[in-house]
Amino acid sequence: MKQLRRLKSLENNHKQDRLIRGTAMEGRVRAFAVQTTALVEELRRRHDTFPTATAAMGRTATAAAMMGAMLKGEEKLTVQIKGNGPIGQIVADANAKGEVRGYVHNPHVHLPSNSKGKLDVAGAVGTEGFLHITKDLGLKEPYRGSVPIISGELAEDFTYYFATSEQTPSAVGLGVLVDQDSSVIVAGGFIVQLLPGLSDDEISAIETSLGELSPVTTLLEQGMELEELLRQVLPDVRIMDGMDIHFRCECSRERVEKTLISLGQSEMEQLIEEDGKAEVVCQFCNEAYQFDREQLESILEQAKS
Repeated sequence: MKQLRRLKSLENNHKQDRLIRGTAMEGRVRAFAVQTTALVEELRRRHDTFPTATAAMGRTATAAAMMGAMLKGEEKLTVQIKGNGPIGQIVADANAKGEVRGYVHNPHVHLPSNSKGKLDVAGAVGTEGFLHITKDLGLKEPYRGSVPIISGELAEDFTYYFATSEQTPSAVGLGVLVDQDSSVIVAGGFIVQLLPGLSDDEISAIETSLGELSPVTTLLEQGMELEELLRQVLPDVRIMDGMDIHFRCECSRERVEKTLISLGQSEMEQLIEEDGKAEVVCQFCNEAYQFDREQLESILEQAKS
């Protein structure tokens, strides 16, 4: 059984992550489903997260990927989870192109299983704090929405965000299944949003289907396709389009050099005098950029000009 699960983990991690979106009930429901196994494994590898931290970060990145798919063009968003648990802050960025990145402040958090025998994400995140969403829509000021954390399990917290901050009744499912060697077996999620015009009976039917739905990770581990996953809840779902989801960080050596220049002349001189070298690590991808004395002196000259 362990070997079979391990083989499934390797198989899932080599599959291209994919997101689909569709509508149902004559356009009165919209839905998103996504597989993020490779993305979450990439984040785990880069940040060396322990299992509970992997699940928390993975759920956040999965939600961010689907919210990014709700944007257009060059629009992008940032999700921040600031709870009172030991994991600290979780941050994920996503855009309309399916590009996602993220990190967690304390990656080495792993707790005993919760009462259901699952990874204790709520214990790691905390049950008090806030979920913040910042959207860059190309306007003068970004859109900002915030809601209190209501459970720390994250799916419920995103559900609450949509209902409260965006006034869109939604059901959010998020899951990350971690293997015994800490690698990600499977990860993914869905969002079902109820739009105006639904009858009470239609809403009840959707709620019943959601209540009977197996965990996302169970369905994906069994090999269920994303379209079939949505059909479990919305039998008449019509898939509109889809896109690949992948990890991408915007950092580069050039950007880091600009950051060093922004320190100013006096700080750069102090850095050269005291250390004679510098290492800058990107929070989002954990990539380390090294600068020797000669390179720092060249940057100092740019800071002077």
